[in-house]
Amino acid sequence: MSNHKIVIPHEHGGWAMVSVPFFVGVVASNPQWLHVPLFIAWLGLYLAAYPMLQSLKRKSNRTRFYRWAGIYGLAAVICLIPPIIKQSSLLFFGPVLGGLLLVNIWHVRHKAERSLTNDLCAMLMFSLGGAAAYLIGGGSWDIKMGAVILFCFLHFTGSTFFVKSVFRERTNKRWLMLTRLVHLLLLVIPAVIGYPWMILAYIYSAARTFIYAGKSLRPMKVGVIEIVGAVQFLLWSVLL
Repeated sequence: MSNHKIVIPHEHGGWAMVSVPFFVGVVASNPQWLHVPLFIAWLGLYLAAYPMLQSLKRKSNRTRFYRWAGIYGLAAVICLIPPIIKQSSLLFFGPVLGGLLLVNIWHVRHKAERSLTNDLCAMLMFSLGGAAAYLIGGGSWDIKMGAVILFCFLHFTGSTFFVKSVFRERTNKRWLMLTRLVHLLLLVIPAVIGYPWMILAYIYSAARTFIYAGKSLRPMKVGVIEIVGAVQFLLWSVLL
């Protein structure tokens, strides 16, 4: 029976990272019907990568992991066909995503999934989903696409530092100082690169960090805080 059980990610943060950047890219461009198959394909790639990475950590039930990776991957490829016909330059994302996935695989094989480097690579990978959505919505390979990637990356970088500051690194004073410094930078970077109004998207993150970093919080409370943060970031992204 277990060999037929569906394999899906259960981490709430992963679902936010796969969807929020994509919708930021949508609102930064013009919504198109092709965003629907592109999002399903993007979701399928995420779902396919999950069982593949799980198969590296678990020796049992590998056949089940491979089967679901194949199912999700096939669905992703099918849904990618219409967007690629419309915008063939989407294929340029392939090598970059593949390289970042290899970094994830290396960390999984070396039992270092929780390293900051691995987290940053994963966040960059998810942020590229926003760039793809922006491109299919009529955008181009321009500064605004770079802004979509950067702002999504900065948002989830802040989230990563915050989550570690209330769990694994809660008693690490250096980490707490670094976390606060990162969030102060989040309030500066938008103005430096010419998007001062986007500072508003990071005020919540900074306030959350200075109030709770270093404190012991229940996972449920942290989850709610992060969901609110993701929603408000998405709402402020209309300023792009």
